[in-house]
Amino acid sequence: MPERRFVYTPAMVVLTALALLVPLAGLILLLRDEQLDVHWEHHPAHFWLVLATAALSAVLAYLTGAAALRRGDPRVLLVSLAFLSAAGFLGLHALATPKVLLDTPNAGFTLATPVGVALASVFAFLSSLNLSGARAVSAVRWGRWLRAGLLTLMVLWAVASVLRLPPLHATAVPEDADGILSALAVPAIVLYAVAAGRYLRTWWERPSLMLLSMIAAFVLLAEAMVALVFARNWALSWWEWHVLMLTAFGLVVAGVRIQWYEERFADLYLEDTVSGQRELSVLFADLQGFTTFSEKHEAGEVTAMLNTYFQVVVPPVVRRHGGDVDRIIGDALMVTFNKRGDQPDHAARAAAAGLALQEAATSVQAAHPNWPRFRVGINSGIASVSLLGTEGGRTHTVIGDTVNVASRIEGKAPAGGVAITPATRDLLPDAVTESLGLLELKGKAEPLEVYRLVSLKHS
Repeated sequence: MPERRFVYTPAMVVLTALALLVPLAGLILLLRDEQLDVHWEHHPAHFWLVLATAALSAVLAYLTGAAALRRGDPRVLLVSLAFLSAAGFLGLHALATPKVLLDTPNAGFTLATPVGVALASVFAFLSSLNLSGARAVSAVRWGRWLRAGLLTLMVLWAVASVLRLPPLHATAVPEDADGILSALAVPAIVLYAVAAGRYLRTWWERPSLMLLSMIAAFVLLAEAMVALVFARNWALSWWEWHVLMLTAFGLVVAGVRIQWYEERFADLYLEDTVSGQRELSVLFADLQGFTTFSEKHEAGEVTAMLNTYFQVVVPPVVRRHGGDVDRIIGDALMVTFNKRGDQPDHAARAAAAGLALQEAATSVQAAHPNWPRFRVGINSGIASVSLLGTEGGRTHTVIGDTVNVASRIEGKAPAGGVAITPATRDLLPDAVTESLGLLELKGKAEPLEVYRLVSLKHS
């Protein structure tokens, strides 16, 4: 579905703010008038409402987590941890519904909601920080560990709750203990408010539906914490926090659904992810003689040939050496190393990947000697990491002279060989190379000495 662009006006901002404050006003009204705050105890409705909310949050946690790790963006990764916290603990709270797992209330299950929403507020706040450079790389690395720790905590919490192990063994419902809930709710509300304010500043600089959805979600989650503290069990005010949380995650899901499916979380990316610079290595590979082969064979045979090649050459490049396939166009393959800033040994990875690609291709060529052969070119240097395009077609790629030179020397590489530039060779002190001489490259004023990579002594 194409991404829809909205024109924002000050009036729309005011109306949105007022709409987000309506639930809070309604909650205050209910709490002040007990006659309006009617009692409705319906266990199946509670179970399915909470479970649906947890499911929405889990879907968001998965989608944002995958996007974050693919692009190395700490903000989106921390957002995914916020969704994961809410999803896991809401799921645990749903299981606290009487007659689902336990016959009587359980402290562990009952406390799950405020604990999960409070943890989510911490990650929401951290996601609003402007991380860049080494701090961003470190945040992504720590984010992976935090996710593992969070999942472990949820499992331990569930086990302790079901088996009634200390400290979650009490049968009394601690929701009545205002001190416990206030200790969680007050800082959580503050953190959500700060996060929403910082996201609002980002939205003001570059308005987008995704950012507005996140701001609304944070505000509604803060209001849900207010309801958790002050609402009466099974009263209308108590049901309000259920609806608020469902609405919060539903708004983000709606924003995701409307966004164009490619780079749908791009509006949340940090500046470094959208338009930063990296020192990286770029590998280009294509098949020498592909055009001639295509002219002499049916389209189905050409497709089968390409698929046979890519099935054996892509895995060692990606899985073994950590390359990111930027694009595949026909027979051409573009792979980047250190695009996320987490591979300081990018040149060694690219060189090893180039040799591994040729080694893997050799087995295919042995069975099909008339097929064209791969040639590979690698260059290292500074490139711009950019988000290009607009609705209907966006891509996260690298551009610059480093990329252009890698593409040019690939066209000069011998069939079955790997050509590297002096910039890459300088980063491989133990590599065995052979000079291919000074080569004229399209678009370059001066010829460039190019080398054939023979081996890496430590590969």
